[in-house]
Amino acid sequence: MGIVQDKIKELKEKEEKIRLMGGEKAIAKQHEAGKLTARERLDLLFDPGTFRELDMFVSHRCVNFGMEKVDIPSDGVVTGHGLIDGRTVFAFAQDFTSRAGSLGEMHAKKICKVMDLALKAGAPFVGINDSGGARIQEGVDALSGYGQIFYRNSISSGVIPQISAIMGTTAGGAVYSPAMTDFIFMVKKTSFMFITGPQVIKSVTGEEISFEELGGAMAHNEKSGVAHFACESDQDAIEQIKKLLSYLPSNNMEDPPKIETGDDPKRQDMELDTIIPDNPNQFYDMKLVIRSIVDNGDFFEPHQFFATNIIVCFARLNGRTIGIIANQPSSLAGCLDIDASDKATRFIRFCDAFNIPLLTIADVPGYLPGSYQEWGGIIRHGAKLLWCYSEATVPKLLLVTRKDYGGSYLAMCSSDLGADMTLAWPTAEIAVMGAEGAANVIHRKEIEAAEDKVAKRKEKIQEYKDIFSNPYCAAARGYIDAVIIPHDTRPRLIEALEIMCTKREIRPPKKHGNIPT
Repeated sequence: MGIVQDKIKELKEKEEKIRLMGGEKAIAKQHEAGKLTARERLDLLFDPGTFRELDMFVSHRCVNFGMEKVDIPSDGVVTGHGLIDGRTVFAFAQDFTSRAGSLGEMHAKKICKVMDLALKAGAPFVGINDSGGARIQEGVDALSGYGQIFYRNSISSGVIPQISAIMGTTAGGAVYSPAMTDFIFMVKKTSFMFITGPQVIKSVTGEEISFEELGGAMAHNEKSGVAHFACESDQDAIEQIKKLLSYLPSNNMEDPPKIETGDDPKRQDMELDTIIPDNPNQFYDMKLVIRSIVDNGDFFEPHQFFATNIIVCFARLNGRTIGIIANQPSSLAGCLDIDASDKATRFIRFCDAFNIPLLTIADVPGYLPGSYQEWGGIIRHGAKLLWCYSEATVPKLLLVTRKDYGGSYLAMCSSDLGADMTLAWPTAEIAVMGAEGAANVIHRKEIEAAEDKVAKRKEKIQEYKDIFSNPYCAAARGYIDAVIIPHDTRPRLIEALEIMCTKREIRPPKKHGNIPT
């Protein structure tokens, strides 16, 4: 055997040893916990045979506490690039079988390298987190590593899509990088995120709480809103990441991919003509409206379990990606509150950053009243919606299906905030407030002076309804472009989107605005 063959053999042996990661026992333990290994996850994420690993031979430089004798394959993280549905994506996957995937100096440098490459190439970046946190033996070098990653998260924000998958425990400083990315996927029963764990909480406050209750997938999907998706398994999370990417452009200089969905752009749905209940206080499911309108009834919903009084989702109209923001009358009557405002704001800004047109579907009676909302800052949180709709320069379409009152009318992308095309169903009610409240304010003295107060109040309520509880007053002023028959909604929206897809809008030069927080 010649020297070249010897060198090739040596290379293959080194690669094989590294691919064993933390060893068979550690891999078996990972599988027993219901988790895939780092390399198994990447193999599922990328198109078969396209993943190319970088920095396989990188090793740590720590000599403290006997670490010079410790071998950590690939320094606990697998990094590289490949194709997902034929498009370039960069990724890392922390290897929990190798020293618990702890982050040290070289581990962080590997991640930073692929983040830099993703930014240069204009390609999405996916981080699969499964780590015991900072490598304590490396001290400030580990902390510096986190800081360098956070910096790159910020620089890349709005330039390339950044997606995080939590597939194990992510604690302390490790939680901030995922929080700075665009979307977070968690896996039920095996994913955890928290700043301080249950043991620390118990020692400091005496509170006893489990990992799942404190920072599990559903805790962060339902309560905190930190995570956007709760998945059934590692495999399910990876499939959902791929689906999300299918709606997105590779970077902010591209438009989202247009695909042939096979759904007739002129399709009508007669069921929409009867979906609004006769009783204005009765709810209906806005998701039925969305399914009727979008291609093949298919939409992809982040934050499904958080702030359910508002819906945000990706879908397609005639093959074009759109972002939908819609009030949900079946939850809190579709009122806006603190969490709904935050949820919608982040989604709107993401869509605007990545050239995804916005469709707003409004059925909103107002902001949720109460001291908790006021003291929690509904004014500043609600102002975010006004801000981000005004700031967005992508095509903005508005559909009003029923109630659209007061400040919440403005907050759901009225024409005054830059909606390009505004449509309303005949059932729309666009006014400062509901008829009952308005009558009590406008005709209070007249009602109090009447012999039959009930009859007079009823008369004045109906009078207000006749004037304002319809779309025609707003249409007469030009605030609504067209009142349409509900079953024509899909073709009318597609027409509007096609017209506005070449929209260009220039704003005053500035470093950045100061969004209410």
